[in-house]
Amino acid sequence: MFRRGFSILCGSALLAVCALSVPPHDEIRTDVVAAAAAGATTPFVTLEAEAGQRGGGATLRSISPGAPAPTKATLETEASGYALVELKSNGDSVTLPNSTGKNANTLVVRASIPDAPAGGGITATLNLYVNNVFRQAITLDSRQAWNYRGATTNPDDPRAGGVAYRFYNEFPVWVTGAPIAAGSTIKLQKDAANTAAVYDIDSVDLENVGGALAQPANSISVVSNGADPQFVKDSTVAIQNTVNAARTQQKSVWIPPGKYLTNSLVSKPLDFTGVKVQGAGMWHSTIYRKVPLPANSWRSQITVGSGTTLTDLQIDANAVWRGIGGTGGSDYGINAGGAGGWLVDRLWTRHIDANWLSGTNGVLQNSRTADSYGDGYNINNGNTPNPDKLGLNITVRNSFARNTGDDSYATYSDAGAAGNNGQISGAKILNNTAIAPWWANGIRIAGGRNVEVKNNLVNSVSSNNAMDISVFGDSGHPLESATVSGNTLIGGGGWNGVRHGVHIGSPSSTSLFPNAFTNVTMSDNIIRGSLNAGINIDRTRVNATLTNNTIDRPAKQGILINSGVTGTGKFTGNKIQNLLPGQVAQKNDSPATFKITG
Repeated sequence: MFRRGFSILCGSALLAVCALSVPPHDEIRTDVVAAAAAGATTPFVTLEAEAGQRGGGATLRSISPGAPAPTKATLETEASGYALVELKSNGDSVTLPNSTGKNANTLVVRASIPDAPAGGGITATLNLYVNNVFRQAITLDSRQAWNYRGATTNPDDPRAGGVAYRFYNEFPVWVTGAPIAAGSTIKLQKDAANTAAVYDIDSVDLENVGGALAQPANSISVVSNGADPQFVKDSTVAIQNTVNAARTQQKSVWIPPGKYLTNSLVSKPLDFTGVKVQGAGMWHSTIYRKVPLPANSWRSQITVGSGTTLTDLQIDANAVWRGIGGTGGSDYGINAGGAGGWLVDRLWTRHIDANWLSGTNGVLQNSRTADSYGDGYNINNGNTPNPDKLGLNITVRNSFARNTGDDSYATYSDAGAAGNNGQISGAKILNNTAIAPWWANGIRIAGGRNVEVKNNLVNSVSSNNAMDISVFGDSGHPLESATVSGNTLIGGGGWNGVRHGVHIGSPSSTSLFPNAFTNVTMSDNIIRGSLNAGINIDRTRVNATLTNNTIDRPAKQGILINSGVTGTGKFTGNKIQNLLPGQVAQKNDSPATFKITG
């Protein structure tokens, strides 16, 4: 297993603010050591394309430290490290070493190719070389990329006046032939057979995937009930029948290696409540939702209820834009709830909406999500006063989210229009990684009580903040108490209005809780390379304790308190360093009402 190391994730756009080499022992920086400990431990290592060797006429595209904050989404804002390598002509290439110390039999290539002129995407190959010897052609497409914000017809239509975003997609690849040995090189090269006009390469994951797991004892195979692992006939009813039988017989469900088609217009989606469901591994067993597009009130989420354990599985879909059960085919990956607790372990979700996490005593861990149309992982109270959706003691830990279409990780405590939904409590977001969400924030704390956000890594947020600490809309519960510690937050301050590395806000005057304060303690965090201020404290009522945080090379102020803020700031032991010319460490535009001590 690999810790998502700080140096691995830093792109050239942040070279000036990232410590890519360790200084002599007597100069080791404690903030760099802390950064290396943040984030998820994953079975793969990510190699950033901008750190590779460019060949032919390949070019580097990046956002320079201190450059003005972008005003719209670009390939650079959505790239990890805010940098990418572009291949346009035959012979253009980027070469990366297998520096993992292990063989790699799989890759995940994160890349963008152009949309079709009328939308809907194109398909093209890109050639893979190992040690400069051709190995295989990798198939890429843009069918599930290139949405258009504000389009007047649908979000996939480039001709309807919208602004493009969601440029990238991830492409898992089994390596043909022998695994890529440690110390070998991989080269992605545009050749004559590779017909896309341009290839924008962001990163490559290397992983040595083990064999498929064996069927556990006392389990029922979905294949024995008619499910088709060859992806020919629909398996929805067969999978649900197996779950129902296992529940009755007090057995578990086994999903053997294969890809299982679920496009049946049954009355409700798959429901795994009360049963353990296990696949053969995230690379081996896939439930694929092939929604008839354009969809019509299609629901394809998987219900995880009290007593459910779901492990070692991939969920993918053909969805093309956001909308729960909407025309673009999107739906929750899992919808978890229940007063009796649940466990999700080693689940890979792709091209879904949010993973919606509620109930009591639920845990999601060791999982990954990519290319979503909504949040990566959202801890919530179900937006309803329901005893199975209280949002109590829900934990998300050691998981990895990249290219999410809303907050990568979020707490969402909604009081409802009548104000009678309960406050979420005890939510924990621990040791996770968030890379390049194309919309919203890396981490969002939107209300709650006793929320803990610790040792997470956020890198390269396109539109909003690396972290947002506030409430959600006028019906959002206040943030009564939150502890935010040991996180490394790189970038943020994107194109969607005025954003920052960290934003701290509170209920508005039109909220159900207009006089409530946001109460947060932040300690030992690293906030680096923000495209605006490092930390912004916004209106109206905030009590913030900031202790031993490091704010490194923000594009503007280190800490900015807006005018109109009431509350207290206890600031102790914070380090604000590498300010750009003309910028100040701290600017308080509410000196009479926001009192800073320490």
